[in-house]
Amino acid sequence: MESDALQDLVTDALEELKGQDIRVLDVRDQSTVTDTMVIASGNSARQVQAMAERVTERSKAAGVQPLGVEGEETGDWIVVDLGDVVLHVMRPEVRDFYNLEKLWAMDVSPGGASDGD
Repeated sequence: MESDALQDLVTDALEELKGQDIRVLDVRDQSTVTDTMVIASGNSARQVQAMAERVTERSKAAGVQPLGVEGEETGDWIVVDLGDVVLHVMRPEVRDFYNLEKLWAMDVSPGGASDGD
């Protein structure tokens, strides 16, 4: 599955479960590990877990086996590694604390479009 199609699969699955503040970061120029990071928030550990599970189910159905899933036990921050796309789903306070968008310091806007910020 192409990277863009996988990115769409991930964001669609997150939107279905009312994921909040979904951000798509193109990290091709900064990382050799992945092309894209998707970051989203869920209001509770249960919602975070459900979103990660939905993405995992959808990716498997599309023939993309996750390389790894971490953080499922607590639901504070779950990482789903799909190779070309890495998903970070977090509760808002965890997301604010780690501020991955700032860490990667790049143009970030909803849906991955660059707005020059």
